Amino acid sequence: MSDRERRIGLNEAVYREVNEKLRAVNEVFATITDNFEIMCECGHETCDDRLSIAPVAYEELRRDPVLFAIVPGHEIPDVEDVVARTEGYAVVKKRPGEPARVAVQTDPRS
Repeated sequence: MSDRERRIGLNEAVYREVNEKLRAVNEVFATITDNFEIMCECGHETCDDRLSIAPVAYEELRRDPVLFAIVPGHEIPDVEDVVARTEGYAVVKKRPGEPARVAVQTDPRS
């Protein structure tokens, strides 16, 4: 795996972990807004964008450690594929091999 691919994978893992830690706070606000506000889980080092996701959609996303929610257009085509698009975010799936391995190894729910 290249240093670039590893950095991308680790950056995504950090944002996923931040979002997991924010989950409790989001659950309180979701009773008012019906949505979670999470950090974009893209691999771009300087991204600090946020997106809105329904709690049910967030839980579905977290069931598969190779899926990440990103701001549309933040995908990195050589390490992931867009597998779903919604009004406010896209879902990317890590490609088999090293990108997927890093995603699985860093999954806070495994």
